[in-house]
Amino acid sequence: MAEKIVSPGVFTNEVDQSFLPAGVQAIGAAVVGPTQKGPAGIPTIVSSYSEFVQTFGGKFTSGSGASENSYKYLTNYAAQEYLKYADTLTVVRILAGDYAPATTTVTASGVAANSFTLTTLADGAGMNSGGGTEGTNNVLSNGTENNLRWEVTSKNDSKGTFNLLIRRGDDTSKRKIILEQYTNLNLDPNSPDYVARRIGDQVQTLRDSGTSDPFLQLSGSFMNKSKYVRVSGVRQTYNYLDTNGNIRVAAASGSLPAVGSGSFENGSDGNIEQPQKFYELIEDANVQGYDPDTASKGGTAYSDAIKLLKNQDEYDINLITLPGLVNAVHGSTIGELVQMCEDRSDCFAVIDPVLYGRTISDATTQAEARDSNYAAMYWPWIKMPDNDLGRNVWVPASTVIPSVYAFNDRVAAPWFAPAGLNRGGIDIAVQTERKLTHANRDTLYESNVNPIATFPNAGVTVFGQKTLQKKSSALDRINVRRLLIAAKKFIASTTKFLVFENNTAATRNRFLSIVNPYFENVQQRQGLFAFKVVMDETNNTPDVIDRNTMVGQIFLQPAKAAEFIVIDFNILPTGAAFPE
Repeated sequence: MAEKIVSPGVFTNEVDQSFLPAGVQAIGAAVVGPTQKGPAGIPTIVSSYSEFVQTFGGKFTSGSGASENSYKYLTNYAAQEYLKYADTLTVVRILAGDYAPATTTVTASGVAANSFTLTTLADGAGMNSGGGTEGTNNVLSNGTENNLRWEVTSKNDSKGTFNLLIRRGDDTSKRKIILEQYTNLNLDPNSPDYVARRIGDQVQTLRDSGTSDPFLQLSGSFMNKSKYVRVSGVRQTYNYLDTNGNIRVAAASGSLPAVGSGSFENGSDGNIEQPQKFYELIEDANVQGYDPDTASKGGTAYSDAIKLLKNQDEYDINLITLPGLVNAVHGSTIGELVQMCEDRSDCFAVIDPVLYGRTISDATTQAEARDSNYAAMYWPWIKMPDNDLGRNVWVPASTVIPSVYAFNDRVAAPWFAPAGLNRGGIDIAVQTERKLTHANRDTLYESNVNPIATFPNAGVTVFGQKTLQKKSSALDRINVRRLLIAAKKFIASTTKFLVFENNTAATRNRFLSIVNPYFENVQQRQGLFAFKVVMDETNNTPDVIDRNTMVGQIFLQPAKAAEFIVIDFNILPTGAAFPE
């Protein structure tokens, strides 16, 4: 109490103990792999499959002549299935070598120069919509539903304004498909309608690629409001109008863009193997066109993505998969992935052991070569329908297992086993590469490979939940590891507000008021048998406090899944008494 008490009386004081920790934001998985379009090497969050397709594309055509066919990358299938049950997914697109976005220059109307440049936010040759003369009805030679074109529809010299459309690459002048429309733009950087301010001019560039510590560097002044393009190289017209509303410099009107339309060019895919191998034809050196074991053909790109995602302050994920990569032939990259999850200690990796067409022995050999409770392997491959392609396709288990985890978390919680007939069903699966017998499942499970079984009237089901840990402990089960991941994420997120607070009993009580209710809730929801949280003077001694450290201890007894149900049938003679 601050005031001095001299004479008798009643004095009141307020102690606010209603501190509420900030809620934990939605945490989702990450998928790393090739896509049809989109920003390469930049972790990007999507919240629905339609948003994924808008950003990263859908089906595409590869090959030529009789071998030409339509495909989708495994990244698409992983996103499609996971986002059925989850609200957020972090996607990192893989491109290799000297890839680049497509660009276009918008010609000025009255001077021999360009008014400004537009660059696609998506990288790759697929964004090139030009390359030839326009056909009937303004049709672009390389225009597709996945790339773009632009059009300046009008300009007003007296006001210094113009209108700009971003159109789909495969539309026509009679049937325009307008993706974005910007009216009354100008070239005056002092105006709120400045073209770079309205559309955006920022770009993230990957720096120190191929090193142990790559990072993203942001440049540009204005946040990208367009979902498709950014602006650069603007021929600026400062203070186009004077205070009387007249053109201040007569020649400035010549910098405005000419009315017309155009296409995009100069996009590049970098290094990609042709023909690309998809689905069951994937090879060790051709995973959908990339070689994860060769630096210039995808190895560096995968490594950079993994290293970027290691930053848990920037990327909040709890699950990760690299569909198409298998431990048997891409062990170096898989090892880097597992190490990243262990270093973060709040993320779990789903791994495929082998390529399509391999044996049970091949799969178990790969699992026995790993030892980590931050990763799990599943086998065999599954076949799933693709309505966009009009056929069924083979995909590795890591493509669909994240969806099983997401479903498990939606109907139960992370500390429940994502397996079994209640929560482990893969409804999308048509069949598995091999129907496993009980003896097959025993062999796989003994080596820590989680079997994907097929049951009559129940379909394809995940029937195991082991991590790759060799030592027998609670952490050799996925539900226990994911319980700890969920708990660590909650505590790290909600107690970070206590950092730099004084290490006093009041601060420690605030910690207890956050953590105890959380674990009580987990216990009520069958995640724990018991728990105890200690943060008091017993572990925060004067010596500990003097080191500017606050220490807490959490003791957990995780609930275990009933994986083996043993029933004894006792046959008794007539007249025998039943035991009490």
